[in-house]
Amino acid sequence: MLETIDTEDFLRQYGEFDLIIDARSPSEYSHSKIPKAVNLYALNNQEHEEIGRIYKQISRSEAKLKGASYICLNAAKHIFELNRLCKIGSKIAIYCARGGQRSSSLATIFSNIGYRVYKLDRGYKGFRAKVVSYLENFPHKNFVVLGGNTGCGKSELIQELSNSIDLEALANHLGSTFGSIKGEQPSQKEFQNRLFFKLLDIDLAKPIFIEGESKRIGKIILPDLLYRRMGEGKRVEITAPIKQRVEKILSDYIDIDDEFFYYCMDKITPYIKKEAKEKAILCYKEGNLKKVSKILLLDYYDHVYKKPLHVEDTISNTDTKSTIKKIKDKYF
Repeated sequence: MLETIDTEDFLRQYGEFDLIIDARSPSEYSHSKIPKAVNLYALNNQEHEEIGRIYKQISRSEAKLKGASYICLNAAKHIFELNRLCKIGSKIAIYCARGGQRSSSLATIFSNIGYRVYKLDRGYKGFRAKVVSYLENFPHKNFVVLGGNTGCGKSELIQELSNSIDLEALANHLGSTFGSIKGEQPSQKEFQNRLFFKLLDIDLAKPIFIEGESKRIGKIILPDLLYRRMGEGKRVEITAPIKQRVEKILSDYIDIDDEFFYYCMDKITPYIKKEAKEKAILCYKEGNLKKVSKILLLDYYDHVYKKPLHVEDTISNTDTKSTIKKIKDKYF
């Protein structure tokens, strides 16, 4: 069975698919994709470039012939991987860049084997148009924004609260100068895709918990509407004792290496007193990471933190479980 499905129907049935296949090249897939999709490419990176070149410089017919030969060879390899991922008869969705030859070719082969195949009309381009439009017009308004100094445990609270959005997890960044310790961030498009699906899962009838962030999280830029709605939300400041904050920072940056440390220290030079910076570096050389963390918290992070003028509430977070209860009692 083979059917074409539009973006709206695809999203409505998203959770029903046993498998979602991205038929684009590995490089296109690695840059951004529909969440949960696996890459069974019609053309690999080199083949995709070659076919595009033939199409533009020689002829459309020759590009189709050459492309078809590559797709047949790749499909032959993917058939066994597909069977490993899901049994024949499963409901699968497939897309390429624009819903054209690449997804159509694989969809035809897979459907003839016995899979129930739904080819995404307009492909990834159509999906992205939906994402962009939604992020510019989403209806979510009832935000409860957790703010506070670095190390107060805001991220842990967000992760424990239901109906919440963990922006730092979506952006794979801790939201500070040292935040890139998490590794490579997703592309802007990939972040938007993740955020889009997260917003779709949110219950609009309940408060939406989110951590107060800057407009930029590492290299990721928050959508204008989301940033504005966060600014309009109820602000709850989270506090914690300095000893607890130091322990939290130590757990986040336990695997820090010399190159990363000195790189970040150079970046914060304009925002930290010379004496404090030199003391932090000396303590780092001595292996006293606890002292380094305390210096950075008091002389850098707290110094640059800008508390908003209007705060709905202030909650001391000495224990995650009790803090969650306080938040739920007041805002649920």
